[in-house]
Formats: sequence, structure tokens, C-alpha cells
Amino acid sequence: MIETRKFLLAWVALFVAWMAGSFVVHGTMLSADYNALVATKMFRSPEEAQPMFPFMLLAHVLLAGSLVWIYSRGRSEAPWPGQGLRFGVAVALLTVVPTYLIYYAVQPMPAALVVKQIVFDGVLIVLLGLLVAWMLRRPVSAP
Repeated sequence: MIETRKFLLAWVALFVAWMAGSFVVHGTMLSADYNALVATKMFRSPEEAQPMFPFMLLAHVLLAGSLVWIYSRGRSEAPWPGQGLRFGVAVALLTVVPTYLIYYAVQPMPAALVVKQIVFDGVLIVLLGLLVAWMLRRPVSAP
């Protein structure tokens, strides 16, 4: 079982990394795509979105804690890099890919934007999978 201190440290680190990664993806790389959709009312303007930021923080706290918790319950004796990659890909296939495909099916989202969201957020999730695997890696036993 993972010690509480290590679990909480991983949770905080994942939260910070996820917020930073999401800012890079959505706040910079995709901002022009999103701003083009503000006039359609599909997205809020930055001014309208600002009061909603606490919900973004809460969502990322829950996401980070859940990612650490799920990984901590399923890790094995295998080397951490492979576990982190597999975990990240599995989480991306469970969350990122279907979420944006569903949004595309029910909202008039541009296909190019959906592809970018899937690729960029998918890469972010895989990197977060590696981070959590590294943070919760098992100590190497001496031969």
C-alpha cells in the first residue's frame, strides 16, 4: 500500500502538472480555435469564463486525485516506464478520445479542432501517466 505522504505528494504534483499542461494545450495551443467559436456561443468568452475558474480548479483536483488513486491500486512489479505509458494510453482511451468524439457528435465542433483536442490531450494524459508511475515507483531492490 502507498504511504499517505507519497500519495498526497503525487496528487499535488499531478494537479500542478495537469493544470499547467491544460493551460498549454487549451490556453495557448487551442486558444485561437476556441476564440473562433465564441461568436457561435459554443464557448464562453474569456470574460464570461473567468468566474467559472473555480470549477476548473475543482475538476483538476478531482482528476489528479482519481488518477493517482487508480494507478496506486493497479501498479505491479513491472518497470514503472512501461506501466506509466500503458496507464496513460488506457486513461486517454477511456476519457479523452470518447469525450471529444461525443462532443463532436452532439455539438457542431470543427473536425480539425476535435482531432487537435484528442491528440494534444491524449499526449498530456500519457505524460501524466508517466509522471504518476515515476512518483509511485517501487524502490529497486538490491541483487
